[in-house]
Amino acid sequence: MSGEREVIDLDEHDHQLARSGDATTDRLMARRKVNVRLVAAFVVGVVLGGVGVSELRDSREDRERNTSVSLVAFPAPTSNGGSDGAGVLRMDGQLTVVNAGPAPITVRAATGQRPGFRVNGFGQSRLLRPGGAGWIDVKLNIECSVPFSIEPLPIRFSVETPDRQVREVTYPVALVGSPWHYSCND
Repeated sequence: MSGEREVIDLDEHDHQLARSGDATTDRLMARRKVNVRLVAAFVVGVVLGGVGVSELRDSREDRERNTSVSLVAFPAPTSNGGSDGAGVLRMDGQLTVVNAGPAPITVRAATGQRPGFRVNGFGQSRLLRPGGAGWIDVKLNIECSVPFSIEPLPIRFSVETPDRQVREVTYPVALVGSPWHYSCND
């Protein structure tokens, strides 16, 4: 060996001697660089994919939360009104509405009807934050000669969600024992 240095490449499986500056060494270095780049690209892809999936999941949860509507309603005390000549009590009343959902909602209208009883909302829309309560003004028509049913009255609410979509939600409101029920007994 006349002045050339020999290098043993420990990465080679057959332990061949490789010369410094040799084409084999250059290929090995190029292969290592490619492998390092591939591993780096894979790691970056995994990280970006994880972030993307997390953002997608958060976005989906936000959409579901903003479109979910859950409310509770019950009769509030009545105010002025009187009976017409046909035995129908007409008066103004209120429904107490509680937003039991995860997002703010705007209650726009409320209506319900069954034989002997009708309720129609009027007045301003009410914005209710999650867990918040508000009152909806309603007009009541009650035929006191018709017995109150023990079954709740399904009241349909028109509700606007944060995504500006108007949805219809029905909630059963108990009338027996409510201030509306006692108005016929006065």
